[in-house]
Amino acid sequence: MALSEKERRVLEQLEEQLSMEDPQLASQMQAAGPVSQFSTRNIVIGVLIAVVGIGVLLWGVTISQLWLGIVGFLMMVGGVFFATVRPKGLKSSTARKPGPATGGSGNSAFMSNLEQKWEERRRQQP
Repeated sequence: MALSEKERRVLEQLEEQLSMEDPQLASQMQAAGPVSQFSTRNIVIGVLIAVVGIGVLLWGVTISQLWLGIVGFLMMVGGVFFATVRPKGLKSSTARKPGPATGGSGNSAFMSNLEQKWEERRRQQP
């Protein structure tokens, strides 16, 4: 179900008001793109590294080797970091020049993105 004309006008008014009151926040919100920009590949690899790190940590503790426990801990931390860091390719492809978010194609892309999300929510409801 698409947005009605009234809902579109209200959203456009809200967007214009936001861009007038706080243009920096409005430009950051448009430049941020989708909230979830994490790479699935990085998450899977990072989790695997963390799990192996837990194994190495436990193995090092079991055989009383402090250096092996430290290596396992560092692997765990590195795996979590790798899983949560955003890839540079995704970040740069959605980045836009800072400035006020007024007019033109930025608003239409914003609106079409909202419409797509609305449609997906409607389809998921029983």
